[in-house]
Amino acid sequence: MATIHDVAKRAGVSVTTVSRVLNNRGYISQKTRQIVYDTMEELNYQPNDLARSLLSKQSNVIGLIIPNVSHPFFAEFAYAVEQYAYEQGCKLLLCNSQLDPVKEREYLKMMKGNQVNGIIMGSHTLDTESYLNLNYPIVTVDRLITGFPYVASDNELGGRLAAELLISKGCRKLVHICGNQSLDMLSNLRTAGFLSAAKKAGIETVILETKMNVFDREEYEYLITTMFADHPDLDGVFATSDIIAGHVISKCRQLGKTVPGQIKIVGYDDISLASWFSPGITTIKQPIEDMGRMAVNLIQQQMSSGPIVHENILPVELIERETT
Repeated sequence: MATIHDVAKRAGVSVTTVSRVLNNRGYISQKTRQIVYDTMEELNYQPNDLARSLLSKQSNVIGLIIPNVSHPFFAEFAYAVEQYAYEQGCKLLLCNSQLDPVKEREYLKMMKGNQVNGIIMGSHTLDTESYLNLNYPIVTVDRLITGFPYVASDNELGGRLAAELLISKGCRKLVHICGNQSLDMLSNLRTAGFLSAAKKAGIETVILETKMNVFDREEYEYLITTMFADHPDLDGVFATSDIIAGHVISKCRQLGKTVPGQIKIVGYDDISLASWFSPGITTIKQPIEDMGRMAVNLIQQQMSSGPIVHENILPVELIERETT
């Protein structure tokens, strides 16, 4: 198997020159660059990415830890991160924590061992000290950790827009199904915005929190069944995700309740599935693609020691469909 020394010798250049061509660093004439490329092809030379990362202290790999890759929001976010990272010459190391702190800690160790350029944290099971001790460029998603930049949608505005729409449609008893408020997440601001708008209008509200595992379908089923049993007079639901909104639609069908006739529903995220449901889900659109792009940019800005904006709150948009 050919080595970088074999390429340098055959091409008549130094090992440093071959390395610069491989890493696209420093000035190399187009003629020399082409000679090196032709020689690598002739010798069937395959660069050793691990060795290069150990030498340069960079791997051109960005780590992404998310709680559940099967959840459509995180799937679409991961897709956006990978696509933009690839355009910037980076690869993506995707880790699925499943809200398991042991698993998340193991992934952090693995990323450190592989010299990743930085880590995008979309999970939230470990204490902040676990991140502060990493000494790596880190970006958090929907979570505030002092010292690290974060990316989030305007959660408070999203909650307010959802409540205002339901109220404007004539709803007089609103239920908000949200994540567990004991988790220190910026998404909790959706609840704050919702409650603020409802209180201003003098509308009765009920808050239903999921358990710590916010992606449990059986938990959704139990919570929504209990919701209709305990509050038969509810007429508006704001769900903290489109997936939960979809479960509400399904339960309405089982109970013979019409949507939007008897029950009006607003979701959050605007995942692709939101428009495929029947009826289509009215939702608060998060700019998922822009969030992914910004997360990658923030990693690169930290690597270059450039100026960094720590609070990155992107605008949301109300997308009205058939559930309201």
